[in-house]
Amino acid sequence: MLEKINSPEDLRQIEEKDLIPLCQEIREYIEEVVKKNGGHLASNLGAVELTVAQHRIFNSPKDKIIFDVGHQSYTHKILTGRYEAFKTIRQFKGLSGFPKRKESSHDILDTGHSSTSISAALGMATVRDLKGEKYDIIVNIGDGALSGGMALEALNHEGHINKNIIIVLNDNEMSISEPIGAIAKQLTKISSGSYYRNMKYKLTSELIKTSSGRYVRRGLSRVKGLIKYWLSSKGIFFENFGFTYLGPYDGHDIIGLEEGFKIAKSIHQPTLIHVITTKGKGVLHAEDDPEKYHGIAPAGNKKLKSFTNIFGEHLLRLAQKNENITAITAAMCTGTGLEKFREKLPDRFFDVSIAEQHGLTFAAGQAIAGFHPVIAIYSTFMQRGVDQVIHDICMQNLPVTMVLDRAGLVGEDGETHHGVFDINLFGNIPNLIFMEPKDGNELQDMLDYAVHFNGPVMIRFPKGNSYMEKDDQIQPIELGKMEYINQSEDNKIGIISLGNEFIAAQYIKEHLEIKGINVDLINSRFITPLNQDMLASLEKYEKIFTIENHVVLGGFGSLLKSQLQKPMVYCYGLPNEFIEHGSISELRHDVGFTKERILNNIEAILNV
Repeated sequence: MLEKINSPEDLRQIEEKDLIPLCQEIREYIEEVVKKNGGHLASNLGAVELTVAQHRIFNSPKDKIIFDVGHQSYTHKILTGRYEAFKTIRQFKGLSGFPKRKESSHDILDTGHSSTSISAALGMATVRDLKGEKYDIIVNIGDGALSGGMALEALNHEGHINKNIIIVLNDNEMSISEPIGAIAKQLTKISSGSYYRNMKYKLTSELIKTSSGRYVRRGLSRVKGLIKYWLSSKGIFFENFGFTYLGPYDGHDIIGLEEGFKIAKSIHQPTLIHVITTKGKGVLHAEDDPEKYHGIAPAGNKKLKSFTNIFGEHLLRLAQKNENITAITAAMCTGTGLEKFREKLPDRFFDVSIAEQHGLTFAAGQAIAGFHPVIAIYSTFMQRGVDQVIHDICMQNLPVTMVLDRAGLVGEDGETHHGVFDINLFGNIPNLIFMEPKDGNELQDMLDYAVHFNGPVMIRFPKGNSYMEKDDQIQPIELGKMEYINQSEDNKIGIISLGNEFIAAQYIKEHLEIKGINVDLINSRFITPLNQDMLASLEKYEKIFTIENHVVLGGFGSLLKSQLQKPMVYCYGLPNEFIEHGSISELRHDVGFTKERILNNIEAILNV
């Protein structure tokens, strides 16, 4: 059936008896492609029926269907004319793993970060009403994303302007990791009351005895929602924001979901449909461990020691020796390598949910009270916390260590997830020590330095694996001082690498020496501040070449260049643009950021 669906209109022609087999076909197709390409598995398996039902009741793209985060939009892509193209998802020049407006008129909002959907929907609704247009706006948001501050701000605003939008709360009791906080507990109460469950099952069994077919199922779905509301009164939580609350609905019952969407469509007021789904539905291993199968790597990748795991393991060692060290994350315990910390030191592990801004100021509070918090956030998500880093941590010169995982190009997740702007955002903030290690051993050195430093420290490192000589082999580092790998008074050319680009710098140095050009190789280690004596020692060079996994404009090379007088400084890094998805090697080749291209350019400058 799936091959014959080229649009939602084709989907609406499918008979009800064929919907369950269709959903199974979709699941099998998603699993087949994700096993090959990598991607978000569990979240998409859990949203199949939900997406099918929406596209049968609403008229996309006239009606606007929005997916918060967008990591659950694979079924949507398949049903909106991208069945064949779906085989290319997350591949270079193929479909994005997230909604993309340039990809299809059915993709209404580019997403990839959490909690943005309700705000955008309200903006669209105000213009729709001012223009006098008629269409529905449907927002799909998970229980994890609903915990984000921006989503709550939007709910608050909706309570004031009262715009007709439909929010579908996809409640799978998971974001990426286990949900945290009062909102998650409230939703659990709504969906799991024992009195309601007993009443529901008794009613279901009695009705099935007396009738059969779709009318019973539709009626039962409606009655279940009403009983749920009357017995628990938990829908008041959402009605206080001005929403008509419907549900909870079984998120894997297409007939019941269609009935719920029809009711929502007829209300013409702010409506929230609470839907209970199972993350990883239909694939047992993904159901059993949805955190593990939230996202999987493409087939064939070897498991080596990653920067992330090196960080997590060494932080645990440090915390076991120092009881004042805490670990903080924003719903990304597994992604930031803190599972063992959570297991071994649960009282000093804090997951603040999808709330990076709160997490940073929460860390500031811990620092004021006498602890040393280490907060781990992906570089791309740290963008949300610029004000908190400046105002709440650095301005007060507090001992908070901020770890930016996934810095630089990250690959198949694409432009929403590349961590290529953090130096731009944080590289000029007073009091902040900003570092990047060339390998895993140096990451340990920097983390050891950071937790003993009485002020704010930020460490960025890339996605990927690293060479390690020995765990916990610490070499003290000096504030602001670069590391000379080799140094000669006669050399007038210097290559300064930042972080893991040290590998490319070594390659370039070796090939220049083959051609008779001797150069000094320097590992920067520090982005800011740079030791004044160190800067003075760089003035001897006629030319300096910097290499960094970051946009060149406003990056490390630019910062260094602004502090030097004599040498000509040539900066190599990424272009100042949003870079699409693909493997890291493909993307580096596409934008010209390979060691071979850099070598060729340097040879041209040096006339060799």
